[in-house]
Amino acid sequence: MNILTTRSYKGESDWCAIANLIDDCETVDRLGEEVSATELKLILDAPQLDKARDVQLWEDGNCKLIGLALLDMPDSTDEIEACLWFYVHPNVRGEGLEKDIIKWGETRLGEVGKKRNLPAKLHTYSREDKTDLMLLLEKQGFEVDRYFLTMARSLAEAIPTPEFPADFALTHVSGEQDIQPWVEMFNQSFIDHWNHHDLTAETVRYWMQDENYQPELDLIAVSGDRKFAAFCDCQIKPQKNSRSDTKDGWIELLGTRRDFRKMGLGKAMLLAGLHKLKAAGANTAKLSVDADSLTGATKLYKSVGFRPMETWIEWAKTV
Repeated sequence: MNILTTRSYKGESDWCAIANLIDDCETVDRLGEEVSATELKLILDAPQLDKARDVQLWEDGNCKLIGLALLDMPDSTDEIEACLWFYVHPNVRGEGLEKDIIKWGETRLGEVGKKRNLPAKLHTYSREDKTDLMLLLEKQGFEVDRYFLTMARSLAEAIPTPEFPADFALTHVSGEQDIQPWVEMFNQSFIDHWNHHDLTAETVRYWMQDENYQPELDLIAVSGDRKFAAFCDCQIKPQKNSRSDTKDGWIELLGTRRDFRKMGLGKAMLLAGLHKLKAAGANTAKLSVDADSLTGATKLYKSVGFRPMETWIEWAKTV
């Protein structure tokens, strides 16, 4: 490999190079669930991210971007569960850059763990058929921690009419006044899920600034006493669809508050989301689900026509 230089993320001026790197990776990898350039930009520009220390870029002798890594570390009081996102240009894979990126992630996470005086674990992901990457992660000391499924359903097939319990109304997020109750609903819905970290109103407010965010697809079930009970956040991702020449819609988030479970709200919200995606022009609905979910989510999705497409592996290593 040629001599490489590393530097921190500079913001807007780096975006053309980052988008080109992701496009080059996507052309080879065809990873249907991979984060698009637009979604990655939202992550990189998040206010809580330490851009100077938690993002690293690698360039070759011609100043071409060939590697990008981001360390996402949610706040925690007991253990730091950090996720390492990284991209390596197909032309230089297998030449040692992947190891350098992992070493950088481990070093940076170790610094944060020492500063906070907390144990730390590094996570990353691979698709099940990416055997070279899986072998590399194993050699670097990572172990399989979890499996996730990408599932899909044709929207050309009949979609049952959602049936809501009495005194529940279907609506959607309608602005600032809905953010705090939505956050409380989300955290109460996922508090018992694997690797849950509470969301904040600041984070949700930032998400809503995304140019692709459509509030009419961010659905909520409201109880008779005006309590937010369940949600289904649907998304159309124009950049992904344009690149792959598809018309996919995504069930990005689906959940039911603890005290409103076993009432059929989850299924009703899912079906309502499918109808909304179809009306918005999507012809296929996709979602990602924890294969070992304790809530029976996979069973629910299969019951309305979703079928597995891809298997993703979550890897973990104690630092």
